[in-house]
Amino acid sequence: MLYEQLDLGEVEPLDGGFKWLVPGLVAAAAISGALLFFLIGQPIYGGLFLAGFVGMLVAAFVIDRRSAGRVEVEPIVLPDLALAGSALNLSSDPAAITDVEGALKAINIAYKDRFDGTPAPIEVGRNKAASTKLVRLKDAALRDGEGSSDIAVLGGAEARVEVSRIGIGRDLLLWRFTSESREDPLDSAANQIAGQTGERLAAAGVLAVLVDGNGRLVAANALFSDRALDGTVSTKQPPLFTDLIEPAGDGSVKLMAEGPDARPMRVVTVPIEIGHAESAATLLLFDADQGPSLASSTNVQVLLEMLPIGLALVDRDGRFLTVNKAFRQAGGIPGSDMPSYPGDLVVKEDKAAVADAVRRNARGPSMSGDLPVRLKHQPTEPVALTVAGLRGLGDAAVLLLLKDNSEEAKLKRQIAQATKMQAVGQLAGGVAHDFNNILTAIIGHCDLMLMRHTPGDTDYDDLQQIKSNSNRAAGLTRQLLAFSRQQTLRPQILQLPDVISEVSHLLKRLLGETVQLVVKHGRDLGPVRADPGQLEQVIVNLSVNARDAMATKGGGTLTIQTYSVKANQVADLGSEILPIADYSALSIADTGTGIPAAILSKVFEPFFTTKEVGKGTGLGLSTVYGIVKQSGGYIFADSKVGDGTRFTIYLPVHQVEEEKKGGRKSKKQESENELWGTGTILLVEDEPMVRTVAERALTRHGYKVLTANNGEEALEIIDRGDEIALLISDVVMPLMDGPTMVREARKTRPELPILFMSGYAEEQLRKSIDIANVAFLPKPFSVQELAEAVRKVLSGN
Repeated sequence: MLYEQLDLGEVEPLDGGFKWLVPGLVAAAAISGALLFFLIGQPIYGGLFLAGFVGMLVAAFVIDRRSAGRVEVEPIVLPDLALAGSALNLSSDPAAITDVEGALKAINIAYKDRFDGTPAPIEVGRNKAASTKLVRLKDAALRDGEGSSDIAVLGGAEARVEVSRIGIGRDLLLWRFTSESREDPLDSAANQIAGQTGERLAAAGVLAVLVDGNGRLVAANALFSDRALDGTVSTKQPPLFTDLIEPAGDGSVKLMAEGPDARPMRVVTVPIEIGHAESAATLLLFDADQGPSLASSTNVQVLLEMLPIGLALVDRDGRFLTVNKAFRQAGGIPGSDMPSYPGDLVVKEDKAAVADAVRRNARGPSMSGDLPVRLKHQPTEPVALTVAGLRGLGDAAVLLLLKDNSEEAKLKRQIAQATKMQAVGQLAGGVAHDFNNILTAIIGHCDLMLMRHTPGDTDYDDLQQIKSNSNRAAGLTRQLLAFSRQQTLRPQILQLPDVISEVSHLLKRLLGETVQLVVKHGRDLGPVRADPGQLEQVIVNLSVNARDAMATKGGGTLTIQTYSVKANQVADLGSEILPIADYSALSIADTGTGIPAAILSKVFEPFFTTKEVGKGTGLGLSTVYGIVKQSGGYIFADSKVGDGTRFTIYLPVHQVEEEKKGGRKSKKQESENELWGTGTILLVEDEPMVRTVAERALTRHGYKVLTANNGEEALEIIDRGDEIALLISDVVMPLMDGPTMVREARKTRPELPILFMSGYAEEQLRKSIDIANVAFLPKPFSVQELAEAVRKVLSGN
């Protein structure tokens, strides 16, 4: 077969012969035509294939109509995955079709050959990080229609993985694994040894070989092949390097192929990092009669310059003999200046350790080891200095290897930052959940007591004060959730100038008389989709920080500017973080003291603050960062000490669909503010204090309330057969959680409306509560908010 097909099930034929198959085959033709266009990049071939196929089907359909009677059968759209699977083989790259959950439906031959056992695409990651990226790529395709990323997969280096959402119901995913994006480092090193680099070494009289971690010969230059082999290196069963040489005394070796009269040679081992592949080493063999002058010869210098790692030769007195370009770059050696000793490259505290290591390897037994040091030009980032003893290479006694690991250190910092943010976010989510339950009870009881008091009563002001402080505490929990991107957002389609106009009056009071507020708006600003309240919080937080930065100067100017950024302008920026798209940008700039470069990279970290103790929580900018990222935007900080700071926020332009024109509001819509109602409500809540206040609130609004402590009790009440108008349930409960209980209840009452409530954010629970006809109410909530949510659900809104 030309394809592999999985889990397609069986299709029973319908009366009417060919008729039922037409819609399904047309759909399959459409899918196949789309695959042709996607796989070979030529729309004309995809269109011709589709047109020809549909023409064939129409002709067959006419013939079938003439030969069969009219049978009334409801047409069924049934995409033919077998046909789509055949189209996959037009691609030489591995390709597969899955459902939205990632289960395989069809694959091509290249996919089967590449991945043994035909695992699902989301299971081909080479490690945990790659598997996580594959799952995120699937989610991105379901959300945006397509997605792509370089991911480390089984059977090789990183590959470009492209996922597209296809099918009439957009219920299928097309996966394609393009050719590996990077050449394997071991193959690259082998090509250099066997290629032009090896020829240069051979011209200098140097025998060069590449040996893998198992000691087998991977590649050799022509000089080594002629003297030690039959002229070529066997690719089927490469020989062991130790089978090609024999010791000749005094640390030298002889080539076995040259017999007993072979000249002794010195061997220099140069380790090379191969990344994910097996460890490898380049062994350089020199004739013994070249030994004394090799360390300072032009040949050795040429050799060192060609190697991609930082190498240096040191004599017995600990002085540099020669270094290559990579060593200069990694060690921060400027121009032609050459330090005398290796210790001159490191900070004062590490000089003694480096000098001692060089001395021991120069005069003691030949060995090697890594030494963590801090270089003068980069004292905050420790690097690994490999010190290895040399013998029989003239004046050279020590070989130093220094790797430029600035990118590796940067990646480690980013991973540590992400891990810290994730840990703090999980902590914040748990704290917010418990705290929101407590605040729900406090706010609810305050509302119930306020119903029995009127303004002027002795207790009325005290109750209002309790409620006000509870709302402030609720705001703090939202702030905790904001920087971890777990807060519940209620996005709307809005224009940035309108948001700034709403908050500008508040800003003038917050900034004071010493700070001048300047607002500028650009033209052709596209609409954005964001929570207006959270966006106002972003503007206020950044403005207050700017005010504090300008206070030491006695005041200044705060400039808030909006402008449009087109996709071509984004491309010109060359940012690796900002995707190419149309954005509406918001810039907030001050003329304050600025932020030092060492601190600028930490300003978005939670609980990081430069303010005095008691004057800053360290949550302001982290909250801003969380809100912007959860809104789908990007934020950048640019600052120069003494000149001020600029924060720029890029929010993607939202494509607004033309709203359907409707008539006037119905009487039902006009009376939706009516909070009183009737009917029986089943309330499921494991927290007694929340259950009590919710029951009393609903009873006061005219509803009959049945309560349950957990999901099992709720199912028992439902099984009694009582008429229930609405089920209100907490999401996270012991034994049986809310979503599980709702799915069981829907088996007997499929039309039962559901209102979930939780102290966790809705976005955090979105996957678990993704059930039809379900609403969500975040905690803490007031009595009025609960009544409004119930009324909306019961009225069908």
